[in-house]
Amino acid sequence: MKLVVISAAAVLASSAAFAADAVYSYDSVPAAPAVQAQQIDWTGAYVGVNAGYAGGKAKLSGGQGNIGATGSGFIGGAQAGYNFQSGQVVYGAETDIQYSDVKAEISGNGNAVGVKQKWVGTTRARVGYTPTESVMVYGTGGVAYGKVKGYVPGASESKTKVGWAAGAGVEYAMDSNVTLKTEYLYTDLGKADIVPGADLKFNTHNVRAGVNYKF
Repeated sequence: MKLVVISAAAVLASSAAFAADAVYSYDSVPAAPAVQAQQIDWTGAYVGVNAGYAGGKAKLSGGQGNIGATGSGFIGGAQAGYNFQSGQVVYGAETDIQYSDVKAEISGNGNAVGVKQKWVGTTRARVGYTPTESVMVYGTGGVAYGKVKGYVPGASESKTKVGWAAGAGVEYAMDSNVTLKTEYLYTDLGKADIVPGADLKFNTHNVRAGVNYKF
């Protein structure tokens, strides 16, 4: 009888020790780390390229009378800037330089009167809002500068002018470095006495798409 009792006690003791080891082993298994979504931070310097379409109306007034002509053409170039982000607000500055093939011209009787925008650039402030982490909508405005060439029968001249630009856009972050954007920009380079006895004014509406790389 004693032998039976001792054997039963030994079995119970070994079962309790096994159960304790099993609990310890289960508790010691490390939990899988939580997977965190990538965070988009708009702060930083960036460079990029863009291309698009520009159109506008040229007005030539003076000795040649009042002449108006609409024109359009290709624009394309590069931009660079820096953003700061505070909560859902993003602000910063951007500068760009564009090749322009925009021309407005009136032709008749073998003669042509018109203007061509040869290049244009801007330096602007940008203020944006991020409704979602990867999307920013923004407004922008600042100084514009560019070279325009005006011509009438027997005379032509090119001048570099300074004016202003304003617009808005949407930018989408594909990841923490690459963003895509679409933008509308209005540029006004003011008036220029670009041909003898005539004032020239040529304002353009620019629609362009681009890609940026953020450092």
